[in-house]
Amino acid sequence: MRGEAINGPRKVRKMGNSTQKQFTIMLWIKVYNLQTFLIWPHLMMWKPDFPAKETIYLAQRWGDSCISSHGSMRLAERRRVLAAAASGMPCIVVATHAAFSKSFQAPNLTLAVIDEQHRFGVEQRESLNSKGSTAPHLLVMTATPIPRTAAMTWFGDLDISSLTELPGGRKPIRTFVVPEDNASLMGEMFALIRKRIDAGERAYVVCPRIDADAEDADGALAASAASGSKTAGSSAAAFDDAYDLGEDDEQRAQRPPLHSVAEIVERLQSLPQFKGIRFATLTGRDDDTTKSQVMADFESGITPILVATTVIEVGVDVAKASCIVIFDADRYGLSQLHQLRGRVGRGGTDSGAFLISRAPADSDAARRLDVIQGTLDGAEIAQADLEFRGAGDVLGDAQSGGKSGLKLLRVVKDVKIIEHARVEATRLVAQDPDLLEHVQLAGAVLDFTRGNETFLTSN
Repeated sequence: MRGEAINGPRKVRKMGNSTQKQFTIMLWIKVYNLQTFLIWPHLMMWKPDFPAKETIYLAQRWGDSCISSHGSMRLAERRRVLAAAASGMPCIVVATHAAFSKSFQAPNLTLAVIDEQHRFGVEQRESLNSKGSTAPHLLVMTATPIPRTAAMTWFGDLDISSLTELPGGRKPIRTFVVPEDNASLMGEMFALIRKRIDAGERAYVVCPRIDADAEDADGALAASAASGSKTAGSSAAAFDDAYDLGEDDEQRAQRPPLHSVAEIVERLQSLPQFKGIRFATLTGRDDDTTKSQVMADFESGITPILVATTVIEVGVDVAKASCIVIFDADRYGLSQLHQLRGRVGRGGTDSGAFLISRAPADSDAARRLDVIQGTLDGAEIAQADLEFRGAGDVLGDAQSGGKSGLKLLRVVKDVKIIEHARVEATRLVAQDPDLLEHVQLAGAVLDFTRGNETFLTSN
């Protein structure tokens, strides 16, 4: 992503280094007088955690050149931000999903930085191309690239930089798969968590649903929308569609009902292991003020156990949190399990993730949990996720699952062919960028950009 490439082909890169990100942003604003977007999935990442601190850092450095936008802003404040961005003034816009709205225009947008990119849909990311006069350079960051992203790295649409070491002071997280019908193991797990709580630590308990009356699993419909799904209906259907695991309708019909926050709180409060312990709950129904208060009480130890939906998946950084229990873990995709596991172990203490499963021992769901238990490597997990679920439509907008627009190729089976084709394509474009010597190939590219993909099945 070189400065001289601003008006050339769009560069797309994945990385996770805050220093690199800040340097890139400063270069864009200071040297080129252009606009930059910094995008996080939701408000939980603003208050009280890292992105808020980074926003303060940028505001101190750039003053009025740093503006923020999110869905809960007052109308007058939002209009001020929209006007500033639409004016083309050089600025950093720190935003949530609000950045993708049609009303948000930035004519000089040249760089977009997206954190936790797996939480955004393909169409949302592509909508950034229409914000300004040209498609912006795109820098996306994630600990767990979802299947479509993993596939795109092979096809050359994404360049990738990997940071494989743990942040300073952190220890590897131990992961355990606990069958829910094993009462003895469940009891031992709860007793261990109580010991950690008594030692001044914190614990998360994650459930897919809010309560028994919820029409949808919390976060599932948002995830479905992000991935381009049109599924609606029961909570289990919405959840299972959002985290498509490649199973057929018969397999889905045999699954037990999803656990809920309301149910699990009541269950845990009745256990002797947690006598005298205060619990808190956090779901997508809570307003921003409630979320902030719940997190403050959890961090301070007033309520040392937080029972929540997947709203805690990103943007939550509590150093004393050392245990996380994930109910219905067999119903999640590998990437999301890895993200949830990353909520603990951030304070240098020994930490554990407990994956509660009702999956048969010989099922694909059980084998997915074996993958999570066996590695902390996000790239390895993404590769396994790709093999279990499929690449998604690398030529279209399907975020995950088995659907693919490829007619003659399979991303996993034909990886060597893809790698070779990428090398050859890079060489050819370097030698003949306008494809003047490759007329048939130029015609195929033109067909593809116009939506005519029949050439993919031709000889």
